[in-house]
Amino acid sequence: MDLLPSFLRPLTTSALLLAAVTLALPARADDPPTPLEDNQRITEGYIAIAYELSGLLDPTLQPGGSSNVRPNWFVFAPHASRTGGEGMLATALARRLIETARGQPSLTLLHALDRLGLVGTVRITVENLSLELILRGLPTDAAASLASLITAMNGGALADSRTLTTTASRFASLYWSAPGSLPLDKAESVIITLERTLHEGNLAIFTDIGGSALLYLDWRRSVTGAITPARVLSEFSLPDAVSQEAQLAYTYAVAHANDTPRPYQFASIFPGMHWKSLLVAAFALYEEARLAPTPAARDALIAMGNNYVAWREQHDMAQPVFSPAVASTDEVSRSALLQALTPMLSTDFGTLKWNYSDYAYSQPDRDGSILTSPPTEYSWAVFWDRWTGILYAFDQAYGSPSALWVMPEPIVDPTAEP
Repeated sequence: MDLLPSFLRPLTTSALLLAAVTLALPARADDPPTPLEDNQRITEGYIAIAYELSGLLDPTLQPGGSSNVRPNWFVFAPHASRTGGEGMLATALARRLIETARGQPSLTLLHALDRLGLVGTVRITVENLSLELILRGLPTDAAASLASLITAMNGGALADSRTLTTTASRFASLYWSAPGSLPLDKAESVIITLERTLHEGNLAIFTDIGGSALLYLDWRRSVTGAITPARVLSEFSLPDAVSQEAQLAYTYAVAHANDTPRPYQFASIFPGMHWKSLLVAAFALYEEARLAPTPAARDALIAMGNNYVAWREQHDMAQPVFSPAVASTDEVSRSALLQALTPMLSTDFGTLKWNYSDYAYSQPDRDGSILTSPPTEYSWAVFWDRWTGILYAFDQAYGSPSALWVMPEPIVDPTAEP
């Protein structure tokens, strides 16, 4: 059966890899894809990989079907990509409001919210945040456009007045620090910063990790005979990965797969390792899991492989995007923007919802003060805050593996030219 979505047929895996790499290259001047168009292709690409790779771990899995086997990293990936797309959709709509307001400013906040097309509880949440921003000196359209960035997020986190106040203060600080002299220019700088951050992260992760998976699946089809973890470690390679390091990581994972807590502090466990080596080790672990004698042993090995892939994803691909060494002159601080959004971060893993605020409330109060809400004490731009939150999400999902197989519909860019 054909596991690929229609837009990829009849491409081979090699062609898919080329497409993945092409996504990271500068767009053609005459036909540039929008961030959402890239996101649509990436989400669909992840879905194809998820089904093919997961079919190795669960031979009963059918295209479009479901599995109760512990999900590997690539089953999480389409949902995370879709979440990024929702954020990019919010930025596209916010920019459309700004473009409209440049020609004719909104008469009232309600007028601005009508222009955004918001209804129900989402409208109420955006209205409340907008009002807080207006109280801090932002003009109506600037306030509404910035508040609308959270439309796809967990607006319920703002029901805590402490979170609402802190979020509004952080957004206002970003606005006043933004380049540009006109209010709408300042607001647009914040919006552009978020769009670029999400887009660049989406591209970087898919090109590196999605591309590595495509190479692995291509290699797997090309070899003859039984495929074992030992063959993966000795015969499969990735650019920049070190064979000896991959072997070390694999051996460690097999020995510690049942540790509680599961190993995750890899900088101290493997000092000096090139983290691309973890991807090779992860594919070997997935093969080991395929051959495991019991479901429990299989699931433990899959979880270790997931941690390896996620470390590479977050440490090497996401972190430089979220906290760049050199900031663009037309942006606000990416780190500060991600900190402002952290309490509202949310992802639907199929029928299972993960909220960063749930994670924050589950942890000891960092500052011990009732004046600050726990979610505002974390930042998605800080690697360890993000890393431990992701591990929390993994553990939640492991309790409902079939939930993730309700795959997301990739977002189609409503603002793109036909």
